[in-house]
Formats: sequence, structure tokens, C-alpha cells
Amino acid sequence: MAVRSALPWPLRWVVLAIALGFCAALALWAFEFGRDIAGLESSSRERLAQSRAEAAVLRAELGVAIEARDKAQSIANTSDTLLTSEKVAQERLLAQNKQLEAENRVLRDDLGFFEKLIPSGGGGSITVRGFQVDVSGGREIKWQVLVIQPMKNPGEFNGLLELSFSGLQNGKAWTTSLPDGAVPLKLRQYGRLEGVLTLPPQTVVSTATARVLEGVMVKASQSLKL
Repeated sequence: MAVRSALPWPLRWVVLAIALGFCAALALWAFEFGRDIAGLESSSRERLAQSRAEAAVLRAELGVAIEARDKAQSIANTSDTLLTSEKVAQERLLAQNKQLEAENRVLRDDLGFFEKLIPSGGGGSITVRGFQVDVSGGREIKWQVLVIQPMKNPGEFNGLLELSFSGLQNGKAWTTSLPDGAVPLKLRQYGRLEGVLTLPPQTVVSTATARVLEGVMVKASQSLKL
């Protein structure tokens, strides 16, 4: 009969765990060694470096694209501003053109009216055809005088227009003329002058007189009762 010594079960488990750990370490070492031999690690590193380089290039291209987009947006905004300014300027020019056309129509109508006042025959002298006086608010006199030479192709006239106003001031007789005196009058076919005269307080105007002078000679005159 033979007698064998038996190891305790805990010790057997420890020996078994050590053996398994040794086998696992050996297998891991074999895997790492095989991967190094096959060049997997260096290939992965190269791919990683290449990926990083490509990412850097893409980031640079993205920065260039963003800068180009911002520049294009700035140009677009500037173009919109210029278009808006041009549109406003065109609208302003159209409005001014319409106003000028309206003024030209008025001038043509006035010219047609004035031409009707000119006799068809020759001869005659300078005359006052239109003398208007309006008192506004009892303090201002708005006056307008139309002077014409009723002849075809007359020579140029150089003279003066003299205005005088008379009435009552505080119940007493009152007379005045334009503050700056006679107004220079230069015309060939017709001329129109107008202005405003401020009245002193407590003044009532009853008569207005317009006279056209050539030197000291009175060429034409017209009076109005107000």
C-alpha cells in the first residue's frame, strides 16, 4: 500500500490561478510580439498621423471658405446699400423731373396767355397790363406787376419800376413807396415783377400806383383802388 500526500484545496486554487495568469501573460506577450512583427502598430500610427494632417488641411480650407463667405457677404451688403441709394436717387430725380415738367407747363401756359395780349400789328409803347395788389392780414401787401412791349420783336428796355401806396395811418393821410426805392426793370417782350411790403401798425391802404420809368420819363402807369 502506497501513501500519497495531498495538497489542500486553497493551495491548489492558488497554484491554478498562478498557472492561468502565467498563460494569459504569455498569450498577451505573444499577441503584442506578433502585432509588432506584422507592423500593425506602426501602420496605425502612420494612419493616425495622416488623419491628423488631413484634418489640419480641412480646417485650413474651412477657414479660407469662411473668410471667402464673409467677404462675399460684405460685398453683397455693400451692393444692396448701393442699389438702395441708387433707387432713392432715381426716385428723387423722377420727382424733380415731374416738378420741372409741371413748372414748364405753367410757364408755357403763361407764355401763351401773354402772347395773346400782344397785338399783331406793330407800333405802340411799353404798358402795364397786369397790376395786382393783395393785403394779407392787414400787415402785408403782396404786389405783382406785368409789363409788356406790345409789338413784335421789340428792342430791349432798361428802366425802373416805381411803386407807391397811399391811405390812412391812425386816421391821418399816409403815403409810402418800396423801402429800396424803384426796382430795376429789364425786358424785351414782357417782364413780371413781384414782392411783399410790410405795413406799419394802424395803417389802411386805399390806393396803389405802379409807374414804369425810363430815366426820369414816365413810360407807363397804372393805379388801383383797394
